[in-house]
Amino acid sequence: MNRPEPSLRNTYLDSTEALRLLEQRARKEQQELASQTDAGEDVLHYLAENGAAATRRAVAANPAASARSNRLLADDAEDDVRVELARKIGRLFPGLLLIEKKQLRDLAIETLEQLARDEEPRVRAMLAEEIKHLDCVPKDVVKRLAHDAEKTVATPIIEYSPLLTDADLIEIVTAAHTNAMLAAVARRKGLSGNVSDAVVATRDMAAIAVLLSNIDATIRMKTLDKIVSQAAEVAEWHGPLVLRTELSPRAIRRIASFVASALIDVLANRHGLDEATRTHLNRRLRERQAKAANTADTSAAAAADDVVVAYRNGRLDDSFVAAAAEACQKDTVAHALSVLAKIDEAVVRRMLDSGSAKAVTALAWKAGLSMRIAFKLQTGIMRLKGDDLLPARGGVDYPMAESEMRWHLGYFGVS
Repeated sequence: MNRPEPSLRNTYLDSTEALRLLEQRARKEQQELASQTDAGEDVLHYLAENGAAATRRAVAANPAASARSNRLLADDAEDDVRVELARKIGRLFPGLLLIEKKQLRDLAIETLEQLARDEEPRVRAMLAEEIKHLDCVPKDVVKRLAHDAEKTVATPIIEYSPLLTDADLIEIVTAAHTNAMLAAVARRKGLSGNVSDAVVATRDMAAIAVLLSNIDATIRMKTLDKIVSQAAEVAEWHGPLVLRTELSPRAIRRIASFVASALIDVLANRHGLDEATRTHLNRRLRERQAKAANTADTSAAAAADDVVVAYRNGRLDDSFVAAAAEACQKDTVAHALSVLAKIDEAVVRRMLDSGSAKAVTALAWKAGLSMRIAFKLQTGIMRLKGDDLLPARGGVDYPMAESEMRWHLGYFGVS
């Protein structure tokens, strides 16, 4: 903790305190001087060699520091100093290459190369982020960073560097040791068909999903057909696959056999479809919608049967409703509450869909269930969170008076 500086006037200081105060003031002044662009190269170099960590960090950030000072700080013992230097060098590097003296240009390149080899990942990551768009950095620095074991270092270079050729990218895909590296390749703008083929050949589902979402990536028809043939079981491919413009009529029909109704509708509304394909998609959409309706009816009927059986066996109670709520079985919960509260099921569903914690709490009370179940209905069926929830009073009791609960029931027409 910093102690307050005593005044030097009218105050007796012992020698230890006086030296501490002088050193503290000297460091503060040095740090301020190290931040000034008109301090002079020799002064900044002296501070880079002899200053405290905060002072050296200020020199590292100072754009007026000489190439000699920058090279010195690239070997600094403090990570934060080297991080600050990496930030600055990345931003200034194009201008540093315009310096007339070859010796100074070589020092700037040497500093960049040293930072790219730095043992601290934060330093390399900062450098990668700052140079990712540059086309004037040495190619070996870019390749070193692109193959870095740390994804925070490699991925910015892989995704953005204009110096990486198709051959470089295919090499990265082949040797990639993280999914993040593959995804970074897949996100690149203007990705060629050859590189897209290499990404698909890895069979990495996440990377292929990223590739499909990349509208700037070229994906050959043959490659898309290969993806389509494997896509039925990979839900994360469905959305981006439907939006690809290169799909053949054959691929479109194949996709329509496994994607959801909403995505079939997207396919059916594509421009340029031939009439036969459009007719096929509309027929498939009607079939899928009819099947969904039948499934919903079957599910509701099964839920009703479960409730009837539980009621006959005397098991339609807190435990039954709690289990259904925890399993998010809304049909079963609605049937159970309708039976227990003697309320029309349509009214029960309106109350469950109302978003009102007080309404569903009153419903649970009407059904003879505990407040614990009312809270489970709020979280498991209504999906309420935070301030929208109505907790129990004292951990177990209903938090509303009987008159208030009757009012909320009356709002939905329940006497």
